[in-house]
Amino acid sequence: MAGRVIDVHAHVTPQRYQRAVLSGRDWHGLSAATGELDNQRNHWQPDRRIEEMDRLGVDVQLISPTDGFYQYHREPSETAAIAVECNDEMAEMATAHPDRFMGLGTLPLQDVDLAIAEMERCMGPLGLRGFMIDDHVNNRTYDDPFFDAFWAAAERFGAFVLVHQGRPTSVTFRTTKYFLPNAVGNLVDRTLTFGSLVYGGVMDKYPGLTICLGHAGGYVPYAIDRLDMGWEMWPDLRGASRDRPGTYVRRFYYDTVTYTDRNLRFLLDVVGSDRVVFGTDFPAPMEVPAAVRRIETSPLLDDGEREQILRGNVAGIPALA
Repeated sequence: MAGRVIDVHAHVTPQRYQRAVLSGRDWHGLSAATGELDNQRNHWQPDRRIEEMDRLGVDVQLISPTDGFYQYHREPSETAAIAVECNDEMAEMATAHPDRFMGLGTLPLQDVDLAIAEMERCMGPLGLRGFMIDDHVNNRTYDDPFFDAFWAAAERFGAFVLVHQGRPTSVTFRTTKYFLPNAVGNLVDRTLTFGSLVYGGVMDKYPGLTICLGHAGGYVPYAIDRLDMGWEMWPDLRGASRDRPGTYVRRFYYDTVTYTDRNLRFLLDVVGSDRVVFGTDFPAPMEVPAAVRRIETSPLLDDGEREQILRGNVAGIPALA
């Protein structure tokens, strides 16, 4: 088959961070807990990672720093220094293995000017393809005018923006038990991000944005009908949106990080098979197992949908083509 299988949702714990913290040296004040080093796969060097990609049938990983490196709560200059080192390593991996890796960076989004400066460096000299961002920045959602210049720059540079939660998620403020802040909170936060971008008018103001909602869009596919009903019933609460939320689902991309054929089928039926791109959440413990084979053998997909998900759709995204 033509085209490459590109995993748009794959994380890296930078080796330069690991070398520092595992030898007892300081790395921008971060501890060994930041990089999820209890997961042995986060220690892997690129060659070992490529071996696993070959086993799984993945041609290319779109690598991004593990979400612990967002560090939006720190002083902006500290976060910017962390971002520079993380982004340098993503670029180094992509340069050393151009047929196997492409890079996404991280940004100091609590300071938009610093974020745009780093975005320009990443999309220019470093050759990164875009950025992974949290669902909020210190509880500030992306409909806030504070982020207007960031969205304008992301549109101008043609960046691929992967939205992926950090810590804490909104569920943490209700409960920290039973792994719910992750298992439920990740999906809640993605849905709030969708609502903020739509109702806040961001998707209308910046029509050239390329945004992928990680973890299959969270609860977005299941919330659309209720969001549309609320939009119809409460016109005073429509914010800056120009139409029902349901009309915006195809303005986003969604990865395949959902664990059953049933839910993947529902996602495709709601957003369209041309809006879904392959992702695994490698190497997290909740990675989708045997993800390529799962799509290739799913009885709920036809051959055209399999090809779109694995190869075709991502080839149509300029930043990743």
